[in-house]
Amino acid sequence: MSELLKGKEVADAINKRSIETVNELKEKGITPALAIFRVGNKESDLSYERGAEKRCEEVGVKVVKYVFDEDVEIEDFYDKLLDANNDPTIHGILVFRPLPKRFDDELLRNSINPYKDVDGCSDLSLAGLFTNKKTGFAPCTAQAAVEILDHYGIEVSGKNVVIIGRSLVIGKPLSMLLLNRNATITICHRKTVDTPLIASKADILVCAAGEPEMVNKNYTNPHQIIVDVGINWNVEKQKICGDVLFDEVEPLVKAITPVPGGVGSVTTSVMVSHVVEACKRGY
Repeated sequence: MSELLKGKEVADAINKRSIETVNELKEKGITPALAIFRVGNKESDLSYERGAEKRCEEVGVKVVKYVFDEDVEIEDFYDKLLDANNDPTIHGILVFRPLPKRFDDELLRNSINPYKDVDGCSDLSLAGLFTNKKTGFAPCTAQAAVEILDHYGIEVSGKNVVIIGRSLVIGKPLSMLLLNRNATITICHRKTVDTPLIASKADILVCAAGEPEMVNKNYTNPHQIIVDVGINWNVEKQKICGDVLFDEVEPLVKAITPVPGGVGSVTTSVMVSHVVEACKRGY
């Protein structure tokens, strides 16, 4: 049986560090604040918003919400976003994307002040990540994967890391985060020839393809650590699952993150920690 790399323990440790920093800032009369921008009432947005508000409350971060109807005028939306960008009492900005199709997503991402871009979605944030500079922040899910490895004392320097998935949200930024820590990175994708063979040689395998339970025993080796980033709905089993066929793979590897209860449970804590860090950098 492998070691389960549970997210709650990691999230609790991140929250504890954030609380300590918030208390230090409040002693100086400064309260970190997050601005949340939401258009419409999609359940996925509302669910994440509730989780973000709860975590902010636990840590001591103020939340300011900008909520718009689906038919909001684009100009009105950007006027409020500009206000938040320029407001010195707002330290982090989180925009629930995608917005309605009439919004240009590239323009939206790059309209967020990169120093307040706690979700790590703007081009300048990503550039800071690729150049290893503190401009903006890494995407939260990618950072959450690294936080789990750090918390459980899993060394990445010199290790062979295979990442399945090349998105700008997880695969590519995570590759840079680990490369900056001297890991040797291979990224597999839809056009990769014999992904199972490549994955089976990995010391650390990160599954971020968004394909339910695609990773089976053929991808593994007994000394492998698996970080499953996938969050999918298995229609047949009527439950949430990851990209890994957990019941088959778990007994065959050294350690693995569960789904649910793994990377996803750390992501919100990372986002809130980014708000706290953005506030700290500003003062």
